[in-house]
Amino acid sequence: MAVVRWLLVGMALLLLVFWWLVTQAGLSGLAFLVHLPVAWSLASPSQNEQAYAVLGPPSVSVAFINRVLAAYHSPAVGLGQALYDDGVRTGIDPVYALAFFMHESSFGTTGEARKTLALGNERCIPDRPCVDLDRGGYAQMQSWADGFAHWYVLILSLYVNEWHRVTIEQIIPKYAPGSDGNDEAAYIAAIEHAVDTWRRGEVWV
Repeated sequence: MAVVRWLLVGMALLLLVFWWLVTQAGLSGLAFLVHLPVAWSLASPSQNEQAYAVLGPPSVSVAFINRVLAAYHSPAVGLGQALYDDGVRTGIDPVYALAFFMHESSFGTTGEARKTLALGNERCIPDRPCVDLDRGGYAQMQSWADGFAHWYVLILSLYVNEWHRVTIEQIIPKYAPGSDGNDEAAYIAAIEHAVDTWRRGEVWV
């Protein structure tokens, strides 16, 4: 009975607050009451920060990934299933892997990746041969699928789990720092634009 009594008291207090807003504060009070949850939502920093968090379920399909790779004449064409499955396995939305692949090497059609088969142009790592030392050294992957898998492991184990960098804005300053001659703001904008474009179902960025 005590619980019921307190519930009734609480409801009565809520009704009194509503009555005061209507009779004393007028329309402005009603507007405040209606829009308060919206204001809280817009002001929430966590919502804004997580807008481009790499962790999450796939937001693009295998078929769509293959369409993108084919449209850009990638040498990794047809490997959409591998890119997708690695994302599911690691909990990283594969749309981000696709965006990094495009930004780093135009899907393997330009630069170092044509030789190393690396999605993200990774530097030397312990479990793969180190090549092109005269250019700073790069990890030589065994295949495009191998390159995909290594990129996902890198992002999950190092950036997310160890450094707690989850969003694109958090990852890029470490992944492609300005001190190495990169334009961090442009890189972030390019990744986010590609992600938005593909999530709308459009192939061409």
